[in-house]
Amino acid sequence: MHEPLTAGEYKAIAANLQLPTNAFIDGAFRPAKSGKTFTTTNPATGEILAEIAACDASDVDYAVAKAREAFEDGRWRLQSPGDRKTTLLKLAKLLERNRHELAVMESLDSGKPIRECQTVDVPDTIHTIRWHAELIDKLYDNTAPVGSNALTMVVREPVGVVGCVLPWNFPLLMLAWKIGPALASGCSVVVKPAQETTLTTLRVAELAHEAGVPAGVFNVVTGGGKDVGEPIGLHMDVDMVAFTGSTPTGRRFLRYAADSNLKRVVLECGGKNPAVVLEDAEDLDLVAEQVVNGAFWNMGENCSATSRLIVQASIKDELLSRIGAYLREWKTGDPLDPENRLGALVSKNHFDKVKSFLDDVKTEELPVAFGGETLKGVYIEPTVVDGVTPASRLFKEEVFGPILSVTTFENLDEALALANDTNYGLAASVYTGSLRKAIKLSREIRAGLVTVNCFGEGDATTPFGGYKESGFGGRDKSIFAHDNYCELKTIWIDVSDRSVDETIR
Repeated sequence: MHEPLTAGEYKAIAANLQLPTNAFIDGAFRPAKSGKTFTTTNPATGEILAEIAACDASDVDYAVAKAREAFEDGRWRLQSPGDRKTTLLKLAKLLERNRHELAVMESLDSGKPIRECQTVDVPDTIHTIRWHAELIDKLYDNTAPVGSNALTMVVREPVGVVGCVLPWNFPLLMLAWKIGPALASGCSVVVKPAQETTLTTLRVAELAHEAGVPAGVFNVVTGGGKDVGEPIGLHMDVDMVAFTGSTPTGRRFLRYAADSNLKRVVLECGGKNPAVVLEDAEDLDLVAEQVVNGAFWNMGENCSATSRLIVQASIKDELLSRIGAYLREWKTGDPLDPENRLGALVSKNHFDKVKSFLDDVKTEELPVAFGGETLKGVYIEPTVVDGVTPASRLFKEEVFGPILSVTTFENLDEALALANDTNYGLAASVYTGSLRKAIKLSREIRAGLVTVNCFGEGDATTPFGGYKESGFGGRDKSIFAHDNYCELKTIWIDVSDRSVDETIR
């Protein structure tokens, strides 16, 4: 059902797309109150796609007011769990029906390869919505063991109005990670998509309204971080912010919460993720395939990307040879051609940032095993840089591009020290044929996700988030994500005979 079409078919879809251009507030598309717009372009070609409503604090105020109104009157949160479930399942069906349109829209707006949009992002988005919808009527509240004189209930209640602030690297999927549990819990949402990638978020909001999500429950406010993100973070009537993006921006949302109403904040931020390969790894072809996928999937524009290969010195050369063989399958080019595995970087500004790391490689005279060149436009070859030490910027900083650094070690303790030598702690991979070493490393690497003999992010059932500067306040995905969007309330009912007797006397 999610097999890619041909390049010609995708281009035909692109030529006939009707692109949304206005904010979506209270069940309808609306221009910015100021009338201003900003230009969104196709990063692969530089072509202008649309002029999008450039909202500001007044639009945020309006969206939050409508979200609050919808929450307080209970048009969504007071629906039975089964009814909310039915509506979200209808949304999943509509997403399925429009899957080709959404995939093309995502690729045009972000530069992502259409193959990835069609076979990963769109189906995972649909699955995420379905999974959280199915969970709605399967979550039970609790009672506490307080003895026979009282009945105590511990119940979940939706937190209220939630600001969802999204990144540009996975616009559809990150939207689903936020709105899936938020809407399932009964919250109202005000979503701010990244300014670079607004189109699919607007289309999903339209489809959600068509599915039966009431007006005011799912709002989208488009624009920049200063004009829209900051007002959401500082808003006194926003009860929570769920954010995915850079660590510096995540810090700002903690400050906004402190300066406003102490709103709940859940952050999923950056990563500098290691793949630790021991000399007893059983299948170096598998290791090479997984490392290449982890490093270059989505052009490395991925917070959980494998950006540091930490490999035992005795097998480095053999592993690099096999990595080079797999890299031949990773063609770079037109994102709408499903033969290409890598597309364009999201913008010229981001291209310049990633290119600066290649400039550092030349300055430090580090050996480039593969790639190392920029291509016409905002394309960068998948690049593998050898001989990287912990002193290098390439070892320390998040690149968010298709560059893999290679560092060697001699023993297990050195490998563990290198893996943990980072301010981040989002993801890691371990490759070994020893169960004892796999357990030791996966327990002692300080990261929220550790995969063994594979690269991945788990699935909808497993929590995703990080340690240290990679995360704060909660987790995306899984049943634990619902905790982000719920308050816990204790209800204590005195049922003792003593209180009855005293009332009578």
